[in-house]
This record gives sequence, C-alpha cells and structure tokens, in this order.
Amino acid sequence: MNATRLAQLFQFLEEDPNDPFTLYAIATEYRTEDKQKAMEYYEKLLAAHENYVGTYYHAASLYNELGQPDKAESTYKKGILIARQEGNMHAFSELQQAYNKMMGLDYEDD
Repeated sequence: MNATRLAQLFQFLEEDPNDPFTLYAIATEYRTEDKQKAMEYYEKLLAAHENYVGTYYHAASLYNELGQPDKAESTYKKGILIARQEGNMHAFSELQQAYNKMMGLDYEDD
C-alpha cells in the first residue's frame, strides 16, 4: 500500500465523493494489506454505483478469500447480469469464468 497515493486518493474523494473510480482505486490500494478495509470500499461501490462493472469481479474474489462463498457467488451472479445489461462482454466473460472456477465448473477436456 502506497501511503502517498492513498492520501491523494482520499483528497480526490473529498473533492468528489460520488466518483466511483476513486472508491475503486482506494479499495484496490487496501486490497493487499487490509482486506477488510478494501471490502468496505467495494461494498460502498456496490451499494452506490451498481453499474460500475469492474467492482464485481474484485469484490466477489475478495468475499471468497474472506471465507464468504455465498456472498462471492451472489456478487459474481449480479456482476454477470449487470455486465450483460451494460453490454460489457469482456467483463461478462471474466466474471463468468471466475464464477465457473469458484463453483468447480472449469474443467478441461481430456
């Protein structure tokens, strides 16, 4: 975690508290060293910026890491739905693959 970068992000957040990218960037900064704090920011994004598709993959992955597979599953599913609605097929594909892997559905032909 880069304290200088985090301080600057909080300054951006103060200037524009509704900017989803800033919330996303803060969550990403916290991701490696303070997973609970990162989850707080991902959850803020999910609540306030439902169509910010990039959040779903990372939030679901973190829920899974934190031992909350039910929340991870529902987050992946909602992200898949939102990505499809937004026409973001790249995000849709990534979310679908991550969901399939988590659910044990990622198999290869022998």
